[in-house]
Amino acid sequence: MAGEINLDSLGLSPSHLDAGAQIFARPWGFEKGVVAPDGLPTDGRVEIAFAGRSNVGKSSLLNALVGQKGLARTSNTPGRTQELNLFISEGPLRIVDMPGYGFAKAPKDAVDRWNRLIRRYLRGRVELARVFVLIDSRHGLKPNDLEILKMLDETAVGYQIVLTKSDKLKPGQLARVTAQTAEAISKRPAAFPFLASTSSEKGDGIDVVRGFIARLLDDLGALEFED
Repeated sequence: MAGEINLDSLGLSPSHLDAGAQIFARPWGFEKGVVAPDGLPTDGRVEIAFAGRSNVGKSSLLNALVGQKGLARTSNTPGRTQELNLFISEGPLRIVDMPGYGFAKAPKDAVDRWNRLIRRYLRGRVELARVFVLIDSRHGLKPNDLEILKMLDETAVGYQIVLTKSDKLKPGQLARVTAQTAEAISKRPAAFPFLASTSSEKGDGIDVVRGFIARLLDDLGALEFED
């Protein structure tokens, strides 16, 4: 993938892709699940979170990032993740798998509980450096996605869009969805301007997401390049 893209157009360098590969070549493990923000650790790690509509392919993307098939649970039942699931490895980074949103068939009390957890987490987590918001490339931004983006803008939590399931579209279709999504977020105050198009099944774009994470750590002064 790296050889097929213009890294400058994504704000990345080859060293960021190399560092991203190193970060995710380390063994990653499940730390714990948290049902309320007061159960979150305060150990100074840089925290990144992954959010998205139920069934957007979030668990598959996380597994692809770490190169481990079973780290994040995948399910054919949308809305399975009902807590904040934390993952760590050696180094300064923590990954947070957020509950999926927008699953209409879930009981209302469950939806309300998940939404309260998301809002409390986003509004009060100092360690949270960026939220990667996953959007199904076949459908683009939906109203419940825009609600999350509005919340992130209001709380000044930086976020970045990752398009998933890009292998399901023809190249021309994917280019249009990417351009439309970029235009939709162009004036949003907390949005990072560069998007990634990914396919967990094919592995497309996974190195780019890793590179974005490495660049974030680099910008925060928390990235150690290895020889």
